[in-house]
Amino acid sequence: MAHLILIRHGQSLWNAANKFTGWVDVPLSERGRAEATIASCKLRDYRVNVCFTSMLMRAIETAVITLTECDDICGGKIPIIKHEADDENWHGWDHYDGNPEEELPIYPTATLDERYYGDLQGLDKAETTEKYGKEQVQIWRRSYSVRPPGGESLEDTRTRVYPYFTNRILGHIKQGDNVLVAAHGNSLRSIIMILENLSEEEVPKVELATGVPIVYELDKEAHMLSKAVLTN
Repeated sequence: MAHLILIRHGQSLWNAANKFTGWVDVPLSERGRAEATIASCKLRDYRVNVCFTSMLMRAIETAVITLTECDDICGGKIPIIKHEADDENWHGWDHYDGNPEEELPIYPTATLDERYYGDLQGLDKAETTEKYGKEQVQIWRRSYSVRPPGGESLEDTRTRVYPYFTNRILGHIKQGDNVLVAAHGNSLRSIIMILENLSEEEVPKVELATGVPIVYELDKEAHMLSKAVLTN
């Protein structure tokens, strides 16, 4: 058995300002950093072997804080951000084979980035609702296949997340590793859709609070045995 821990990044500065964020690279707010610290405390009885996160700083900050506020989570290992040779963001200057006995790898990948909100990025959500109507904005935000203007649908996000999750992340689960994934509302919904076999109608209704870990216990075939949302 292995644990897969999913955590939506802590509150960002644009979450606090009620703006559409998408791929805009906004850092955590003070509250967001506190949420990640609290998440670390909730996970202190778990041991993580490998971590995956997006390329956006709010997810990376959340991953690092979660792994380092309580040392027990890493089992005494030091988290190190690593790039694979086929990663377009890897240029060779950071080449280092590493020491698996002493280090816990964190793999950032654009595959896990938030859904691209296109023309809505940077807009105030309340003002956008006033301009276009609550129903239209809800469709852009929560439908499965409808894209916001110039952006991605949840279906588009799942399409890019699915192969990476099934081939790369679940590969570690099948080896018995405990995996932490720190990402975003829609990239995590895509993973939850796969894990829980949710329909296109069900998955948009999944609500994910910032900074709250969800712990899945999986067998070595990646079948879900249990799920716990660590709200307390």
